[in-house]
Amino acid sequence: MNTNTILLASRPQGVPTAANFQFETREVPAPAAGQVLLKTLYVSVDPYMRGRMSAAKSYVAPFEVGAPIAGGVVAEVVESRSEALPVGSVVVGNLPWQEHSVAEASAVQRVPADQAPASYFLGLLGMPGLTAYFGLLDICQPKAGETVVVSGAAGAVGSIVGQLAKIQGCRVVGTAGSDEKVAYLKELGFDEAINYKTTPDLAGALAAAAPNGVDCYFDNVGGAITDAVYDLLNKHARIALCGQISTYNATDAPVGPRPEGKLLKTSTKLQGFIVSDYHARWPEGVKKLTEWYAAGQLKGEETVTNGFDQIPAAFLGLFEGENTGKAVVKVA
Repeated sequence: MNTNTILLASRPQGVPTAANFQFETREVPAPAAGQVLLKTLYVSVDPYMRGRMSAAKSYVAPFEVGAPIAGGVVAEVVESRSEALPVGSVVVGNLPWQEHSVAEASAVQRVPADQAPASYFLGLLGMPGLTAYFGLLDICQPKAGETVVVSGAAGAVGSIVGQLAKIQGCRVVGTAGSDEKVAYLKELGFDEAINYKTTPDLAGALAAAAPNGVDCYFDNVGGAITDAVYDLLNKHARIALCGQISTYNATDAPVGPRPEGKLLKTSTKLQGFIVSDYHARWPEGVKKLTEWYAAGQLKGEETVTNGFDQIPAAFLGLFEGENTGKAVVKVA
């Protein structure tokens, strides 16, 4: 059978554009023994994919020019050559941006789509949720009464970090890029939320929101927000370095304050991490996140775009701050 697919047409210089993507029709073979034919239901678009569009060395191999782009996908099994995954099973995996694909049954994971919306396994109960879970609870180890600051707080990861910090009994401060997102963070239970785009004195606003200093910082953004947070760190603060979206499209290396002296004086722990570092513990994270979701303690906001042909636009929208919560594309 033939299927629509999206290829990386060229490597972007600076901010990606629609010209970096190419649509093509490709043949999908019949599944062999141990394989399944999948119909794509939802596609995840994530900031980390920008790094994979570059040829620079990173923690994961780059996308190849002329080959399909791949990422988190929720799909339904429509033909099966595996007893483990009968027809009708809903699975999640790292799959190509195609309307149909063939995969080894062992390469995808069946999800309980009867317990939560299927798209949640790309967000709250998937990779972003796990990123929040391990980054906050394993690296930052927040204690009740401490102050946690989250940059990019209205995004897929940051919105979950803030909710988890509230479950731990912390004071939570988030930064976001619009008044609507600030209101959303307040709905989630954040104690303070700051619109970094319209606040003239960001450092002063952060200091006022964290009068007792900052014990834990979950950094999704980098840049000026992080520079301001570093001035508020308490003794033995902990920083989980998750993302630096403010610099992903920079063509020249940005120059900013050198933070080492502040980290030294406060005995701060700064640890970068990738969620795949915790792959062996993912079942633990999914179990806990699912329990909190079932108990009504976690909410999963989504920005859903409809249509396979809208996947590139949804991805590009990440860098304009168009999404609140997890950005997904509904394909079928």
